[in-house]
Amino acid sequence: MNYPSKQPDLTAGSPTELSAPRTFSTTEHHLKTPRWHLLPADPARVQLLQSELGINPLFCQLLVQRGVSNRAEAEQFFKPQLDALHDPFLMQDMDLAVERIHAAMHQSERILLYGDYDVDGTTSVALMYAFLSNFYKNIDFYLPDRDKEGYGVSLAGVEYARATHCKLIIAIDCGIKAHEAIALAKSYGIDFIVCDHHVPEGGLPVSVANLDPKRSDCAYPYKELSGCGIAFKLAQAMAQSQQVPVHEIEPLLDLVAISIACDIVPITGENRVLAFLGLRQLNQNPRTGLWALITRINKSYPLLISDLVFGMGPIINAAGRLGDAREAVQLMLAEDRNSALERAGTLVHRNRQRRTVDYATAAEARQLFMDLPDWNTRKSIVLYNPDWHKGIIGIASSRLTEEFHRPSVVLTLSNNRVVGSARSVRGFDLYSALQACEDLFYSFGGHAFAAGMQMPVENVAAFAARFEQLVQEQVSLEDERPLLEISAPLRLDEINHRFWKTLQRFEPFGPQNRSPVFWAKAVVDTGKSKLLDNNHVRLSLRQADGGNAITGIGFGLGDRFIALRDGAFDILYSIREEAWHGQTVLSLTIKDLQPCGTFEPKDA
Repeated sequence: MNYPSKQPDLTAGSPTELSAPRTFSTTEHHLKTPRWHLLPADPARVQLLQSELGINPLFCQLLVQRGVSNRAEAEQFFKPQLDALHDPFLMQDMDLAVERIHAAMHQSERILLYGDYDVDGTTSVALMYAFLSNFYKNIDFYLPDRDKEGYGVSLAGVEYARATHCKLIIAIDCGIKAHEAIALAKSYGIDFIVCDHHVPEGGLPVSVANLDPKRSDCAYPYKELSGCGIAFKLAQAMAQSQQVPVHEIEPLLDLVAISIACDIVPITGENRVLAFLGLRQLNQNPRTGLWALITRINKSYPLLISDLVFGMGPIINAAGRLGDAREAVQLMLAEDRNSALERAGTLVHRNRQRRTVDYATAAEARQLFMDLPDWNTRKSIVLYNPDWHKGIIGIASSRLTEEFHRPSVVLTLSNNRVVGSARSVRGFDLYSALQACEDLFYSFGGHAFAAGMQMPVENVAAFAARFEQLVQEQVSLEDERPLLEISAPLRLDEINHRFWKTLQRFEPFGPQNRSPVFWAKAVVDTGKSKLLDNNHVRLSLRQADGGNAITGIGFGLGDRFIALRDGAFDILYSIREEAWHGQTVLSLTIKDLQPCGTFEPKDA
């Protein structure tokens, strides 16, 4: 499942001068000062790599931090290739899955593709449908209704398969925990192939094949594929079994890249290869439906991972949140440009509706929390409103956790059950905490940072109390402060286009391959900085001892800057490229500011 957060909107309102009077919102008083941490890099390994590559030692440091030790690994990192993909038949049960699909086609059986209603699920279904329909036509797809059926393989979905005479269901991005539904299908004479990337519970379902690298008995070398990544491995195995070169299925990777970005899986190992090549496909020759979506939202090329997470992902998700998730799959499978543009326009409109409800719900939830007399001393957030929309509570929970830096659970009522969506912070294992509350639930699922649950309404108060106690016991005072990880010190006057071109080779950025955060010591305001609405600030900075000025944006850092602007201060920042008066210029995204000398690690 995907849990993207959204960056603050800088388009509302006009800049105001820094000297203008302003009042601080309540929010600014509860924000805690972030912790700074300099990431380690073995100096001997950095020196060895630098001697082999002959590039700036800072880039060697970044490589070592990413587990790259020698020239061969560096070349593979900088030039991801299709031939670096693992053999799909290393995945447990892959041979059984391929054999069963071939049998279904040989016997002209109807195949149903079953996926979740989020980005990973819809891209998975679109990928498998696009692949199979090239040589087999008796296929259908099904996505559950978020409100009526919830996440995963539903009994209603099995009944649909039975009613439409399907003999094989391929569940993608779900199914590994669907014991009851798969057993029901088996009683109807319907076989299942499960393609999932979640941890199994209660053994494996009675499927013909369970493709899941997180099975304890699966020796597949890479464990962090997205659901759509598993679907691609199945397509790769099918192609390989027919001696079809893997480059012929490379066009499917635009869908895989979107799933990797939006499902927030690590962009390491095989995922990095798939994301890199998928972005290339998306930028050079996207499928018609994705081209239409990119056109409708006016995204400029080249697209980055962030464009998928914040631009395309929410629109694809909006189909299942406020409508029918099948609309997203139909868009991805569209072949006519005019109909694709029409479908994309519908989803863009639905996303605008979603944002209206999203912002209203998040604001209401925030106020509900801050109305609690002990809100500032609580370590968790648990909120319940039976009128909130089920498709929005995950976004509301993400916003609360992002703003207050506390584990949060947002609950509403659906089909006479309380359903919830939860998000966590570094240092608190959300899934383990929910396991400690499982006697209060009908069901629950997820992972360390994001999860969902269902419970009787009468258990809400008991759950809120127990959850708060668990957080109190496990989250330290230090963990309550956000952690900013620094890749390396870097003076502002060392930033130039040559440096930027090399830094771009570390893309695509994402989990476990984050855009590097640098530390510049003793910088000063040039006098041209401006305060923007919502406590954001447009900065113009240079090193205190001289050098050219560079601009940057600091989200929510206006008050911090005002306190420091009269002297020199340290900043953490990442580098970005932006258009300015018809030219491309480098600028900074400021992560934090502190007085000079506040942070002095021993190894800096």
